[in-house]
Amino acid sequence: MPDVIQERAGVQVLVCDESGPPVATVQDALDLIGAAFAGAEVVAVPADRLEESFFSLSTRLAGEIMQKFVNYRLRLAIIGDISHHLETSTALRALVRESNRSDHIWFLPDLAALDARLSEL
Repeated sequence: MPDVIQERAGVQVLVCDESGPPVATVQDALDLIGAAFAGAEVVAVPADRLEESFFSLSTRLAGEIMQKFVNYRLRLAIIGDISHHLETSTALRALVRESNRSDHIWFLPDLAALDARLSEL
């Protein structure tokens, strides 16, 4: 299934396919942002599509990608189990905790959790 815009909890969401191309660079994130401009307010990216370096905060990739979404006023939802990354990084755990308190970047276990979060808006 390709990346598609779906209405979820009354919000237009670009739901990215798990088997799509990896998000390994800022340009890859900008490509998703461009696709979202077809009417989406949120981009839901499977965690498995994110390059491993995204979860290593010393690479700064996560911060650069997240900042692009904030700059373009799009919400980013990273969907999936990232527990193996969280186990090894106190900094990543703090980032996830703070991001989930915000309105722009969320780390969620599945699309059902995204739907619940969107219904709170």
